[in-house]
Amino acid sequence: MIILGVDPGTLKTGYGVVHFQKNELRLLHFGIINLTKENALPDKLKIIYSELNRLIEIYKPTDFSIETAFYGKNVQSALKIGYARGVSLLAAVHHQLGVGEYSPREIKKSIVGTGAASKEQVNFMVKTLLGVKKEIPLDASDALGAAICHAFRKDKQAPSSKNWKAFAEAFPERIIE
Repeated sequence: MIILGVDPGTLKTGYGVVHFQKNELRLLHFGIINLTKENALPDKLKIIYSELNRLIEIYKPTDFSIETAFYGKNVQSALKIGYARGVSLLAAVHHQLGVGEYSPREIKKSIVGTGAASKEQVNFMVKTLLGVKKEIPLDASDALGAAICHAFRKDKQAPSSKNWKAFAEAFPERIIE
């Protein structure tokens, strides 16, 4: 499975591509789509969409993972991030990728073990999990964290049958005795 992870934003959109097979993660690529303050919002959205399409064509991911919107006090910021999420999801759906959406807390918990982890802690664990020594910008490590979270979650998905025994075998940690 090749996963494109995205940390959406209208100033910086982080992305990361990982290969996940047999419980092994391998870094393929990461970066940031830098958007200037001078660009109008529609132009920024076009750039995000175009760049993600280019990455999808190059790396041929099977899956796409993105952070859900974080609702802070600034409604305008939340709306703008929502637009960036929208064009990112459109690129994924346009290429018929499997899509996973995860909250920042969910990603942090999956990577670091606590949903209250800092960006620096996520960055450290992403580099550790991928065996990377070089610096990874925080926005890119957040995107890689989304991709890794998706790999871990998809790997542990319940069987498609509605059999309780199969569910219990797939998720023994969820059984309370």
